[in-house]
Amino acid sequence: MTDEEEPSKFDELIRELEEAIREEEKELYGEKTIEEAFNPKNVGALENPDGAARITDPHGDTMQIHLKVDEDTITDSKFITDGRGPAVACGSVITEMVKGKGIEEAFRIEDKDLLSVLGRLPEEHMYSPVLAVNTLRAALEDYKTKNRKK
Repeated sequence: MTDEEEPSKFDELIRELEEAIREEEKELYGEKTIEEAFNPKNVGALENPDGAARITDPHGDTMQIHLKVDEDTITDSKFITDGRGPAVACGSVITEMVKGKGIEEAFRIEDKDLLSVLGRLPEEHMYSPVLAVNTLRAALEDYKTKNRKK
């Protein structure tokens, strides 16, 4: 075997391992969860948000959600999390779900709504949609508090 053949066999082995891992992830998490985790939407912070919240759950994951609101309609939303893939996927989905919704309609979003978009999560990550929903509701409460009629 020459030196030139070794890297190609090594590269092939790595490619096969990566493919096997991707297939296992798809079976465990579902394709939509993988897509949202690796290509999340709305990551970051909004400057001068109309509503914002940051929550750390009992598992140690933290999520922050910022909202921009115009006449009680959510026009933009962003999130930041230090959680793993499922938390990132949930943050991405929930910030997309709320855009264009009224405040009261956004309050009605539940963790099962995120799961219906994502498809599935392993049991050990079922806290991620709960964190996203709780953070959203806290950001909505922050907006309501700031905009109470005096």
